[in-house]
Amino acid sequence: MKIAMACDHGGLRLKNVLKDYLEANGYIVEDFGTYSEDSCDYPDYAGKAAKAVASGSCDRGVVVCGTGIGVSITANKVKGIRCALCHDVFSAKATRAHNDTNMIAMGQRVIGEGLALEILTAWLEGKYEGGRHDQRIAKMMAYEGEE
Repeated sequence: MKIAMACDHGGLRLKNVLKDYLEANGYIVEDFGTYSEDSCDYPDYAGKAAKAVASGSCDRGVVVCGTGIGVSITANKVKGIRCALCHDVFSAKATRAHNDTNMIAMGQRVIGEGLALEILTAWLEGKYEGGRHDQRIAKMMAYEGEE
């Protein structure tokens, strides 16, 4: 599985921890930056990762900033993306099972590295349940075509 990753300066350390974990576990990672803690704008990086997932060049995406809020909003502006901001394992499992999310966002200033790794693992291992959720996702994604 190929994972798109991105962060701003406020999420660099956590992104690198998550990236190392993914690569150590056999995932292919495409890192869209940033690569330093110099102040930058999260949409420049999260948008690139989301576009890679939406186009199919990456299977899923992980984005990180200080809170996870800005990168999740940015990712969700890209057609075809369902990005969930998760700071607990239950939400990570639920968003895969019920929302078939293709991206996850986390905040470096909100959670520690150990919990972030647990969340990432739960999300990656989670399976979409389908069934009653198909109709709900279709309704959700229909909003993309509206003006």
